[in-house]
Amino acid sequence: MKITVIGGTGLIGSQLVPKLREAGHTVEPASLSTGVDLLTGKGLADALTDAETVVNVTNSPTFDAASPDFFRTTMGNLLTAGEQAGVRHQVVLSIVGVDRVPQLDYYRAKTLQEELLRNGPTAYSIVRATQFFEFVDAIMSWTSDEDTVRLPATRLQPIAAADVVAALAATATAAPLNGTLDVAGPDVYALDELGRRTLAARGDRRTVVTDDRAGMFAAVQGDMLIAGPGANIAPTSYEAWLAATR
Repeated sequence: MKITVIGGTGLIGSQLVPKLREAGHTVEPASLSTGVDLLTGKGLADALTDAETVVNVTNSPTFDAASPDFFRTTMGNLLTAGEQAGVRHQVVLSIVGVDRVPQLDYYRAKTLQEELLRNGPTAYSIVRATQFFEFVDAIMSWTSDEDTVRLPATRLQPIAAADVVAALAATATAAPLNGTLDVAGPDVYALDELGRRTLAARGDRRTVVTDDRAGMFAAVQGDMLIAGPGANIAPTSYEAWLAATR
């Protein structure tokens, strides 16, 4: 099977491409660096030639009010090019709880992306993942200084990027779901506690201050980002991942 991975050189795509190749598939990574511009459609036709499945793991370059336009344009281009190329399965990586947090611009944008896919011309699968372990440092950097890291107590169920890749690979090589699969890590943490565990594991002496107004996730209440019944629970714990990445 030929599979085209849109965003094939990023955090997820760069792991997904070799995993699919190891399983015996012909895989084409597509990104700006390979000459494919999803915003303009440049290079899409060539990248999708003979592809049976497309996996879209692209991100908007910003998380602000401009992100809906990015996903509206890129999904439109991808669905049109895919239909013309005869693609039979479109897979998109999304976020657990994305439709429950309309106060976040980026989550509204991803919800729009999902809606466009559902209403498109091709059979589809949506893989919704929780926040990646690999993003915890970036989340902390938004509200930190030399001495403190300010984080809300928002509840998260983070997952290793490698486990997300495994779920995407399995979905891309199976029959279309025409629905949604949730994947999440094995444990739930308050974000401020996750920050404390991360700093302690790395010998970082900064103090985590609980601040329910700090950062993007301060807008999220309750268990909106926690996986519900029926989710696939990945095996890798955050503690094991921290130990392996020290």
